[in-house]
Amino acid sequence: MFSSHRSAKASRQGGFTLIELLVVIAIIAILAAFAVPALTSALNKGQMTGTLNNARQLYLAQFQMSNDGAATGDASSAWPGDLPTVPANLQDYINVLLAKGYLKGGDVLKLLNAPGASVVGTVTPAAPGVPESIAFNTGTAALKVYLIKDADAVTGIFAVSRNYIYNTDLLATDVPYGTKGFIVMHKGGDAVVFKQGQATQVGGWPDVVTFQTQVGMMPGDVEGTMGTEPNNVLTFP
Repeated sequence: MFSSHRSAKASRQGGFTLIELLVVIAIIAILAAFAVPALTSALNKGQMTGTLNNARQLYLAQFQMSNDGAATGDASSAWPGDLPTVPANLQDYINVLLAKGYLKGGDVLKLLNAPGASVVGTVTPAAPGVPESIAFNTGTAALKVYLIKDADAVTGIFAVSRNYIYNTDLLATDVPYGTKGFIVMHKGGDAVVFKQGQATQVGGWPDVVTFQTQVGMMPGDVEGTMGTEPNNVLTFP
């Protein structure tokens, strides 16, 4: 009798009651509720950093071309807005970089892709007297390029993620990232990831000059005065 009672008592001491298990499960659920948003935010930031790095690679190709053009006097190697024939769309612009050898066709589609945004294209290899080129077939480019000029300030915007409309907002239905955030690549070479609340001057910045310094300036704008996104921004489609 004593042995049986002692065994049952030891069994209860060595395990968990149902209430204890429920408490543990509730604590885990609460911790998970706090952790999931943080993990999601970190994932989004990581993805946007990848797009930012792609924008930087595109910028480096452009910077090298315009720098070489300035050194040699070659007007056909210039910033997008200064080219003798201004590109009509993103495909035309990319083909300028390919023709000059500052990008490779195999890298183009990687640079323009991001979560939810992908471009399918056909690369035509270089041949005697004919430079390498690419034709975009389907999809949506993750980046769009502004017709920035050499005369524009270093805070001028070279490229942004497609979901951002300058000083307007983020397009919830557009790729990549919807309203999760956006990236900006400046003419001066610095690139930044921003949150939705920083998309407009009124929404997230104390004044126009601060907004232009941080987020950037549209081509042709002067400090303290803001224009709107131009109709001829280079996109695909």
